[in-house]
Amino acid sequence: MNFQHNTLMKIVTGSLGEISLKIYINREPVAGPWGGGNKTITNLSNKLKELGHKVIHQLTDEDIDIIYCHDPRPNVYGEWYQHFLHHRVLFKSKIVQRVGDVGSHGKPDLYNLAKQTSNMSDFVLFPSEWAKEAIEFSKENCEVIHNAPLKEFYKHRNTNTKPKFNIVTHHWSTNPKKGFHFYKFLDDFVGKNPEYSFTYIGRLPEGTKFNNINHIPATGNNEEIGRLLSENSIYLSASEEEAGANHVLEGLAAGLPVVYRENGGSIDNYCKNYGYKFNNFNSMIEAINHVYDNYKNYKSKVLQYDNTIDKVIDKYVEIICNIK
Repeated sequence: MNFQHNTLMKIVTGSLGEISLKIYINREPVAGPWGGGNKTITNLSNKLKELGHKVIHQLTDEDIDIIYCHDPRPNVYGEWYQHFLHHRVLFKSKIVQRVGDVGSHGKPDLYNLAKQTSNMSDFVLFPSEWAKEAIEFSKENCEVIHNAPLKEFYKHRNTNTKPKFNIVTHHWSTNPKKGFHFYKFLDDFVGKNPEYSFTYIGRLPEGTKFNNINHIPATGNNEEIGRLLSENSIYLSASEEEAGANHVLEGLAAGLPVVYRENGGSIDNYCKNYGYKFNNFNSMIEAINHVYDNYKNYKSKVLQYDNTIDKVIDKYVEIICNIK
């Protein structure tokens, strides 16, 4: 979907007169160490309010112009996609759906729901090509807009082209598909190869314990996370089948080439020009060594990456405010 730039500017700035939309977002922003979906909700809500639109999080009003579905499952008020369809029939609201989770991390019910509901929405946003392919979406009323990090992650960006075997990752979820068995393998490897170091930032599954790596608990301070990431040379992700992986993008913003799992889903869409992939324990170590040996080449590409969530949100707002 393409919009004329001048028309967009008139609509979102209100320069055509008193044009203000009432937009329902079915998830509310949450403070603290949460994933990329919450960052999207927070920044989208703030941007729409900044532009003079009214944002609500309960489906109680009749005069809602746009229903933004961040997740088709019930929210804390019990409102889910079936309610959105009912509201559209009664009050002619438009539904813009973001498919940021396709249930690939152990939620088959969400996969089926996302596949069904996306075909009924007026417009669909995907954070990656992989997410669109995963639910076999083939209609034209959609756009793939890659996720992007907060600008805070750039503040302490590592520009050093002389690498060390300092490896880092960070996760807030404890889902097994984040690849903790790879991190446990690396923990053992570091214990036998002290020239390597590995820092894990975030939550760990219950019962998981590292013996040789540095574990830093999850924090909601994004600038601090960016600083911690930038103290390393290589970012590692063992996560698989991610629909919109923000953690690797935050690593790129911190200035780090990415070593990532071959079946990482969106991670390959995001990082194929900025790192090297692996598919098993041994090839993970080989990939780390490969990036280390070719560090200047990867580093020069990483330092050209400059996307931010603000640019992504502007595209979302463009679509929301111009939906027909």
